[in-house]
Amino acid sequence: MNHLESQLSYPLGDTLPAVGAVHPLAPGLGWLRMPLPFALDHINLWLIADQLEGREGWSAVDCGVATDATRAAWEQVLASHTGGEGLLRVFATHCHPDHVGLSGWLCSKSDAPFWTTTGEYGFARMMSAALPGVDGSAALPHFQRHGLVDPALIAQLGERRNYYPSLVPAVPLAYSRLRDGEQVRIGAHDWTVITGFGHSPEHAALYCAALQVLISGDMVLPRISTNVSVFAIEPEGNPLQQYLDSLGKFAGLPADTLVLPSHGKPFRGLHTRIVQLREHHSARLAEVMQACRAPMCAADIVPIMFRRALDVHQLTFALGEALAHLHKLWFDGILRREKGKDGIVRFHLI
Repeated sequence: MNHLESQLSYPLGDTLPAVGAVHPLAPGLGWLRMPLPFALDHINLWLIADQLEGREGWSAVDCGVATDATRAAWEQVLASHTGGEGLLRVFATHCHPDHVGLSGWLCSKSDAPFWTTTGEYGFARMMSAALPGVDGSAALPHFQRHGLVDPALIAQLGERRNYYPSLVPAVPLAYSRLRDGEQVRIGAHDWTVITGFGHSPEHAALYCAALQVLISGDMVLPRISTNVSVFAIEPEGNPLQQYLDSLGKFAGLPADTLVLPSHGKPFRGLHTRIVQLREHHSARLAEVMQACRAPMCAADIVPIMFRRALDVHQLTFALGEALAHLHKLWFDGILRREKGKDGIVRFHLI
């Protein structure tokens, strides 16, 4: 356990649910762990005992990606935990493939309504349909503008047009809207919606005061920092500032809140972790600012922020995150931005 992790408390120790099994966390609250085909090899999903229109059963928070392995795991869960009756509702914290990949399949299989925020629903529908501007190929000119010149990587990115639809083949055709600050009754308890920005368009975390439990999605993770990227569809965005501002929305929650993250293990120490995340980004901003004594593009910043080999999947996140740090310093008036004759955008200390 590293120094930062040692500052947090893991009440379940090294316990991990087996794939296709449900680990009980509290009465009416269960933890699932599904495989992912990435370097980040798992996602946590959650089951909450629910009641809907006179029916009793279970609702899910997040879905996993659309792979045979995840479908098979869900089949086990549905058979053993819901008696084959399916889910009452499917909630999604946000639109990324590991969270909504099987939303269409699960909702159709269970005839269950889909609940998420408008921002996440809209982007999930757009990306699943591979609309121009949000399809995989839209990222290529965006990254080339910010210094990607390696022919092999350019070729690999050019082949990713259908990357999102391959993991999210269908999104439900209708949804129920989650709104910031509202309380949603799920079974025996009210859950407060806490929206966050910077990682995704309108991320929804869920907090239950009665249980002192926060389903944090990707907004607060225990071991890794949430990816914060500038995307092709919002090329002038300032997502890092939005993310740091959003962390402040969790400041009023109790110190002993049990945090249920999408990756990693359930933990206590929410306020400590928020401080760690702020310090992490402060340190990265200082590194980027130091580097920009000479003109630097986002591709130049990647090896400064990420000192390890990256596959093409990881590189897209790294480029987006490098640009997010450059943009915050640019928005703060610390850097200036210029486009060179080669078409590459570079940043330099003012």
